[in-house]
Amino acid sequence: MTVYGDITPRTAAYAVDKMLERAQPQLCMARFAVLTTVPKGKTKVVKWARYGRLAASTTPLAEGVTPAGSTILRTDVTGTLDQYGQWVGLTDVIMDTHEDPVLTEYSESMGETAGQSQELIVYNAIKAGTNVSYANGTSRGGITSVLNSTQTRKAIRSLKQQDTKPLTMMLSASDGVGTAPIPPCFVCFVHPNVEMDLQNTSNFATGYTRVQNYGTFKPLSDAEIGSFENIRFMASTLYTPFANAGGALGSNLGGTATDVYASIVVGKNAYGTVNLAGSGNGLMPIVFNPKVSDSDKLGQRGHVAYKMWALAVILNDAFMIRMEHAVTA
Repeated sequence: MTVYGDITPRTAAYAVDKMLERAQPQLCMARFAVLTTVPKGKTKVVKWARYGRLAASTTPLAEGVTPAGSTILRTDVTGTLDQYGQWVGLTDVIMDTHEDPVLTEYSESMGETAGQSQELIVYNAIKAGTNVSYANGTSRGGITSVLNSTQTRKAIRSLKQQDTKPLTMMLSASDGVGTAPIPPCFVCFVHPNVEMDLQNTSNFATGYTRVQNYGTFKPLSDAEIGSFENIRFMASTLYTPFANAGGALGSNLGGTATDVYASIVVGKNAYGTVNLAGSGNGLMPIVFNPKVSDSDKLGQRGHVAYKMWALAVILNDAFMIRMEHAVTA
């Protein structure tokens, strides 16, 4: 039996369900990653192998002559699993007198925090990619233009030039392990502030379709806000901009200078995450009710917590591109 603290198995299952229920909606980027399962008790270091391909053969074989052998280049990408977690105190007074279901509320809140933490771990990893385009100029410091159809189409062209395959599968939202088929597409992660510019016909003409207008076309997740050609846009406030990193403020959002937003377009096999086998989706809820012990003589203190293992790495920089741009104030 899995031990989550000192609560009964039935209550533990309820706490786990509530925590996971709140954690799953926060996970968007992880659903489009290459998921690798690491056996529990084996290693913290994870290695992915990326194999190149041979050049096309255009010279006919000579009769009776064996051609020279070829070599396929292998590149290893490694990463190290790290552990993350938080806890909040729980007192006997709160448990005995508070009118709200404290255990449920704390468990749900912890689940949401855990999901956001895992999403940010992935976001911070992939936004560090080196494949980047600028809405105007040649560097982040000069950006004053908003995202438009030209920059987006150039991003698609860049991915296709690298033979990036579109995504055709994503991780299931129910368990974060199984997969589900999706229509072939690229996915772009954006901040909600970008949505207004996507809807502006002077930026995207009539090519952008809001998710409300999909008709029978189903969104990939609750985070999806719309599509442009073969790109599906997912929005989250977690994908924060580089504050005051652009050019003169003008009509753009920012403080002392323009905020620069990083809208990241990804294809298949662009980045990877890890699931630790034997621990569900890597998230372990922990609940200790106030209980008498050597360190707590009167049984006044308990806590609700979570801990998890997480890792995200870029597997192929060429299969993703970070579009840096401003947004309209």
